[in-house]
Amino acid sequence: MSSTENTEPKVEATKPAEATEGKPLTSASVFSMFGGGAKKEKKDEDEGRGDVSGSAKAQREAAAAAKGEDEEDPPDSEDVHFEPVHKLTEKVKTVTHEESEEEVFNMRCKMFKFTQDSEGKGEWKERGTGPLRLLKHKENGKIRLVMRRDKTLKVCANHYITPDMTIAPMSTSDRAWLWNVGADVSEGEPEAITVSVRVANAENAQLFKEAWLKAQKDNETQFALAKAEEDKEEESKAEEKKDEPASSS
Repeated sequence: MSSTENTEPKVEATKPAEATEGKPLTSASVFSMFGGGAKKEKKDEDEGRGDVSGSAKAQREAAAAAKGEDEEDPPDSEDVHFEPVHKLTEKVKTVTHEESEEEVFNMRCKMFKFTQDSEGKGEWKERGTGPLRLLKHKENGKIRLVMRRDKTLKVCANHYITPDMTIAPMSTSDRAWLWNVGADVSEGEPEAITVSVRVANAENAQLFKEAWLKAQKDNETQFALAKAEEDKEEESKAEEKKDEPASSS
């Protein structure tokens, strides 16, 4: 008998592929998968662009430099001078009509005015808050009461403290006083009103009353002197009128 035949399959020996001379073993697509080939192409493109390549900041700086070189310096303008019509340095003098008076009393308070409606119902309405002052005229010696509102400085009381006026305490407060005014001119035209003032405390209320009464006493003297002067002038005018017909005849 013949010997047992070898039944194992024949395995052909594989030979390693010979590298082609001058060619890489791996293809360019493999490098592109990891970014190799793309970077090289991008670099080549950037080199081809020349001056256009670079960051956006570098491009802006280059454009600004080129623009600056192209622009020329503007010509010098002529020195033109205009004289102002109104000079702001001039101070405008504010007239308060208090220039001929001196302050003898000053106290901050709140003033009210008594009003009545058509039905005769009365109520106190606030007139303003601010400094109440007594001003004495430098020539005739008369004293008037002037009060201005805070901030706006609008006059809310302006009258003389005459001998016929009477000051009285408010029944609802120990730091408030009221009196009747025959002719208050704070609104322009003389007006008969009833006003009241409220001060910070009872001590200030007493000081206010004393200053008010003193001003009234001083005005009584000054008003009497002024009345005597007026009577004397009227008598002299009357005598002149009597002498006119005798001198003409």
